[in-house]
Amino acid sequence: QVRLVESGGGLVQAGGSLRLSCAASGLTFSGYSMGWFRQALGKEREFVAAIDWSGSLTKYADSVKGRFTISRDNAKNTLYLQMNTLKPEDTAVYYCGADRSYSRLAVFVVCDYWGQGTQVTVSS
Repeated sequence: QVRLVESGGGLVQAGGSLRLSCAASGLTFSGYSMGWFRQALGKEREFVAAIDWSGSLTKYADSVKGRFTISRDNAKNTLYLQMNTLKPEDTAVYYCGADRSYSRLAVFVVCDYWGQGTQVTVSS
């Protein structure tokens, strides 16, 4: 059974930082591209960042470029999202996703597997 478990969310003031983690099990982690997505209250889920299986290819939404960094540790089956200079508009539930296709994940926001999400709240 595939499980993706996010952690690291919380309440932070604007300008602060958080590091999200996504622990994967039940799949060959290095065989999957991974991504972070978010859904704010009343809005659709949107793409945040993606990384290919090797970590050599990454993509970011324009809204987070230069502030967020996606990374992975294949030895630990874990995906990360370092979020700096957080803004109130970053408030959302953040989800990690796994897919065998980098383009499907990064372009079409489609994933084979999803985590349950972690809440990030940025106060002004």
